[in-house]
Amino acid sequence: MMPPQGFGRRYMKAFLKGFFVAVPVTVTFLDQVACVARVEGASMQPSLNPGGSQSSDVVLLNHWKVRNYEVQRGDIVSLISPKNPEQKIIKRVIALEGDIIKTIGHKNRYVKVPRGHMWVEGDHHGHSFDSNAFGPVSLGLLHAHATHILWPPERWQRLESILPPERAPVQMEEK
Repeated sequence: MMPPQGFGRRYMKAFLKGFFVAVPVTVTFLDQVACVARVEGASMQPSLNPGGSQSSDVVLLNHWKVRNYEVQRGDIVSLISPKNPEQKIIKRVIALEGDIIKTIGHKNRYVKVPRGHMWVEGDHHGHSFDSNAFGPVSLGLLHAHATHILWPPERWQRLESILPPERAPVQMEEK
């Protein structure tokens, strides 16, 4: 029979080995593949947070899907706020580079999205700080693609990439 002191030492050694493997793997996964995030605010209602301030949806953010800046019109994405780099915002992609979009309250009535940029908006117009306030967003600010609602359980679902017909670009550039 092994003395208790030897068992404790072996247990601690195994724990530390596992810890020093698990932490870098977990950090890499969360940084490069996917993570979860709580959505705050009303800007994406009714798609996200339909209950208003009573509840917050938790979404799965897929980093892997946007690693080559490949987004489509209608995708719900997380990005670094162009006005506050400490903050991440979640919006729907309305237009891609080369598209001409009819704006809602932007200083210009029509905007041609420049190369390397996208036009993003919240689903709840008038309650969203989006491209209508700050203009086209650089693809370099893209953080992740929101793919599923994970919480609350009764709202568990895949998020569809749907472009509202009334927000379709006036002219789309073919790829």
